[in-house]
Amino acid sequence: MKIVNELLDKLPKEIVLTGEENTRPFECDGLSVYRQKPLAVVLPDNIEQIKQVLKICKKHNTPVVTRGAGTGLAGGAMPLENSVVLGLSKLNKVKSIDANNQLAVVEPGVRNIAISEAVAKYGLYYAPDPSSQIACSIGGNVAENSGGVHCLKYGLTVHNVEAVKILTINGEELVLSRDDQGLGLLAMMNGSEGLLGVIVEITVKLTQTPKLARVIMAGFDSVRDCANSVADIIKAGIIPAGLEMMDGFAIEAAEGFAKVGYPLDAQALLLCELDGSEAEVQAELEVALKVLSVASSIKVSNNEQERLDLWKGRKSAFPAVGRLSPDYYCMDGTIPKRHLADMLEKINELSKKYQLRVANVFHAGDGNLHPLILYDANIEGELKRTEEFGTEILKLSVDMGGSITGEHGVGVEKLDAMCHQFNSKELEIFHKIKAAFDPEGLLNPGKAIPELHRCAELGAMHVHHGQLPHPELERF
Repeated sequence: MKIVNELLDKLPKEIVLTGEENTRPFECDGLSVYRQKPLAVVLPDNIEQIKQVLKICKKHNTPVVTRGAGTGLAGGAMPLENSVVLGLSKLNKVKSIDANNQLAVVEPGVRNIAISEAVAKYGLYYAPDPSSQIACSIGGNVAENSGGVHCLKYGLTVHNVEAVKILTINGEELVLSRDDQGLGLLAMMNGSEGLLGVIVEITVKLTQTPKLARVIMAGFDSVRDCANSVADIIKAGIIPAGLEMMDGFAIEAAEGFAKVGYPLDAQALLLCELDGSEAEVQAELEVALKVLSVASSIKVSNNEQERLDLWKGRKSAFPAVGRLSPDYYCMDGTIPKRHLADMLEKINELSKKYQLRVANVFHAGDGNLHPLILYDANIEGELKRTEEFGTEILKLSVDMGGSITGEHGVGVEKLDAMCHQFNSKELEIFHKIKAAFDPEGLLNPGKAIPELHRCAELGAMHVHHGQLPHPELERF
């Protein structure tokens, strides 16, 4: 094709991948049920090469799908059949560290945890810590506004990014900063899912490493008692560094994988991390232990290794569940904290209805749900039931006053659910913002924002019953 020939002609040939076998590793992200091979994949080494790719793609009216580490779970980085994938994994340098002002300037391909490793010698770290932090890239974190177990106290990505440099579809460089006056476009870029520009540089805020951090592990005989304790801790005036909840099935899976001493007889588990000075931690620990006195078991980490071990189980929950089933589907709704117990009860009812097991893992402090629905794609009808189950969870999240996503994004996975959360006027605003940045609609088209006619056809929340968001996509 003409565009492939021009990419090979204008760029170093070693950074342009073509052909079925070479492009296969890029056919999906972490939502591997949807796969599609692109026209080509370009892995640039620098910004000038990215500009050249954008120029060529615009000339040929070819969609561009920007990709980071490919760990996303909503299909946001999945190619279209007629697209070029722009992979930014080679842009992986920490460009500068300003320890005095607690800032670092990094390229989009830098892994999340690599930022903390680079600044550790200054007594600093980067606070947002998704479970995939050893692999996920900071550019993808910005695109999805990722969170993590410490987001309750230290915020999501949007709260920890001071500036981003983006390239528009025209190759123009724009710097969006927290210091800008006016509309606050920096915040809008966080969670924009590659629809508005290509992120090529990020200035992140660094946080001082606390003097001390201790984790309370509390086991409960009932899910409701555990959920109520989440609210009680906040009511007591404590803002934990992390507040995570797991149900009995998730406990069993995590312990079987990580072997860190989780109580297997508990119906629910709460991990509450307190950090700060020794005096602050001790004072909060005494209050928290009183609140958690209703728990059936309590353990407090006595050293840094014990703290890391207790978190290891939670952060291993996803791969742990993967050991118990050929496939699993990870949802990402968000609800008010007061509805945590109600939502868990509803999910358990739906589990019986659809005859599919669920392991529930929550960022309890901000109500971000991650139900893991176990299924076997080789069994006819199970994937369809799983998708219907997941869609009902998202619908419940909205009906309870929450959102269809907390940190994974919409991608292709939640397009129908967007029609339930937003009305046509609101969706029109999204489309106008997209058009202002990308008039031809070439940046990651068909993702995140449903077309208005789609919602009109659905009428309301709709399960797509195996119908892909794009007719040209291939389903495995």
